[in-house]
Amino acid sequence: MCDYSLLGIPNRLAVEGEQLLVYRFPTGSLGLTSRSEICAPATELADHSPAGWWSAIKSWFSVSVEKSTPAVCIPPGAQLVLHDIPPRLQQKLEVTASEEVTFVQLSDEVYTYRDAVRFHNGRDLLLQRLDEGQRVEVRCLSLAEEAPRPLHPAEVALLRRA
Repeated sequence: MCDYSLLGIPNRLAVEGEQLLVYRFPTGSLGLTSRSEICAPATELADHSPAGWWSAIKSWFSVSVEKSTPAVCIPPGAQLVLHDIPPRLQQKLEVTASEEVTFVQLSDEVYTYRDAVRFHNGRDLLLQRLDEGQRVEVRCLSLAEEAPRPLHPAEVALLRRA
């Protein structure tokens, strides 16, 4: 549903009909979020700084969950439309600028990127290979129970080289 690298980030399940964006989270990983939920970067401290040294340290370490952009998780088997596919990927994957895809997880190994989309021509692409800002439309979550089989480790290795 959400790659391992997004587990420490607030998250929620996608909603059918929702428009999402590929977004780079503070972990450095790409994932999906809603444009309306993208939080502005933390602003610099105002004219007044914390009262003392200890207050400054506490302020630096405090992270507000309310200010975090949530990851939107997609269940395997969900039907999506991937928009704004860049020309380099269109050519490599033999697809058009917008394609219907199925959300899949390529592996169940821990500490590996596993979230991907599967095109109708059978080609898979890790979410980490998408471009930041690409649009994704959630068409249908009800097919999530019919999730495709995980790929063999050799197939996953080939995808990572792509």
